[in-house]
Amino acid sequence: MPIIELHPTRITFPHPILSEPDGLLAIGGDLSIPRLLAAYEAGIFPWCRQWGQLLWFSPDPRMVLFPAELRVSKSMKTLFKKAAFNVTFDTCFETVMHHCRNTTRPDQNGSWIDSSFIAGYTALHRAGYAHSVEVWENETLVGGLYGTTIGRCFFGESMFSHRSNASKYGFITLVSWLRDHGFMLIDCQQETPHLASLGAKNIPRATFLTLLAENKQYPNATQLWDLDDRTIER
Repeated sequence: MPIIELHPTRITFPHPILSEPDGLLAIGGDLSIPRLLAAYEAGIFPWCRQWGQLLWFSPDPRMVLFPAELRVSKSMKTLFKKAAFNVTFDTCFETVMHHCRNTTRPDQNGSWIDSSFIAGYTALHRAGYAHSVEVWENETLVGGLYGTTIGRCFFGESMFSHRSNASKYGFITLVSWLRDHGFMLIDCQQETPHLASLGAKNIPRATFLTLLAENKQYPNATQLWDLDDRTIER
């Protein structure tokens, strides 16, 4: 089946069931705020560019983490007891994206986070939908991650770590905060051992889409996040 090319201005997506076995669903379009929001609401995300075109994916199965199922290892609990790092939200979103872009990953040849991704998601952040987590060692940014929120779902995008366990420390802080604020799931997109060790698991795409349909009942909160009232899982 030929890959569907998106209309350059009309914001519509094919149904995820039409995706290829690797999850590729469509090409083209742009990273405008309306298109990104429509994609996430439909269980679709942009991942990279090929042939000069954006590629949009909806894999089956889908890896997700339900906040109540977060697993924190003994070694990570020890780090939290020591307050090994300081964590903030939304203090330097674009900087976090640049660090994610520049992180070398053994399973990838370069980064999909090009200048258009940084511009698109920074605009989404300014509109209140995309958020960053920053992990600090003293005054140095040593880890972080970013993603998009719609209703009570957080759609994770990328993370980086310049110190052992820094990104995991930030992710655990985020999941604990999301749990305490009534979020229903974190979309991890695709399976990794790192995320599985924290409690993430694969679910059928059909189940994921059902959860997204339920999520439509919740309003979008577009204010910056505050960490003052967090409770860290121990």
